[in-house]
Amino acid sequence: MFLDQTAQIMALIRSGKMVNIGGRPVIVPNSSKSASSHSDAIKMALAFAAIYIVWGSTYLAIRYAVETIPPLVTAGIRHSIAGGILLAWAWARGYRPTREHWISGFVLGGLFFLVGHGTLHWAEQYVGSGLAALLIATEPMFILVLAWALSVVTTGRQTISRISVLGLGLGVVGVALLTGAELTVKGSSLIGLLAVLLGSLAWSAGVVITPRIKLPTDAIARTAIPVVCGAAMLLATAGITGEFQATHWASISLKSALGLAYLVIFGSVVAFTAYTWLLQRCPPALVATHTYANPVVAVFLGWLLASEPLTLRVVLASIAILGAIVLIRRGEQAATRHAASAAPAEVKSFEQCA
Repeated sequence: MFLDQTAQIMALIRSGKMVNIGGRPVIVPNSSKSASSHSDAIKMALAFAAIYIVWGSTYLAIRYAVETIPPLVTAGIRHSIAGGILLAWAWARGYRPTREHWISGFVLGGLFFLVGHGTLHWAEQYVGSGLAALLIATEPMFILVLAWALSVVTTGRQTISRISVLGLGLGVVGVALLTGAELTVKGSSLIGLLAVLLGSLAWSAGVVITPRIKLPTDAIARTAIPVVCGAAMLLATAGITGEFQATHWASISLKSALGLAYLVIFGSVVAFTAYTWLLQRCPPALVATHTYANPVVAVFLGWLLASEPLTLRVVLASIAILGAIVLIRRGEQAATRHAASAAPAEVKSFEQCA
């Protein structure tokens, strides 16, 4: 029996579950699990960096692209190339789309890309890139309102935490500070502003229904299918509206071509893959805080690349927006902890975004 116990202890030591500290055997977490947690933390940080910084820079890239390429053609080409790359990658990994996947893809593709990105690309002909980014910052508000309405209809319960509401309010203050200056810029159009807001609402609706529809479990395919479906609808709409006939391919500038290339590689392939990955692991309202960081990035790039003034108003608004991100994150974490404590013991273990 002694030999059996000794063998068990040695097995624990070799497995990394037990070490000798101060002359006593102590069980510690397995090193591979710790390494996995560290790896997940790095992936999470990089994914948030992609949707915060890369998507913040795409507003300027869109403005450059639509200078000489019609907006729906720009969006259609952007997502066709990106979606084709991602779908080919998923296919090589063994993924095969089903009928349910295509149906879900067309629903999300219509919300995210045909309406969401289509209106944004169109509006940036009339609205500055910084202002467009600020208006997209209404997305978390739309998400919370839509999610609240859906929760009331399905369960009869309210799900918006007070801290999240406070964070959204602070974010609105920050956006208002910036918008007050941007609205005086020549070229802003009421129809353009409304178009961006419509796109924000459509994107928010897509975020809310994403967990409720049948999408591929493969992360790459989960990204590819809505992008491909959205691209098909954008190209069809561009053909119907006559944008293809109005495109002067020989007159496309280098700036527009580079802007489109940046949108394809970074704005669609890199950032949207990170976005879809995060939606599987974090509360939607937390993922949507990228819309508070994006205006800060857009304003900074305007100052750096377009010589736009960096005023005290901009600094104060940026502080308010970053504060909103912190509050919303804390509110969602508090709500998650409350849900975990209220859940039965057997289902309390779930992955939480940290």
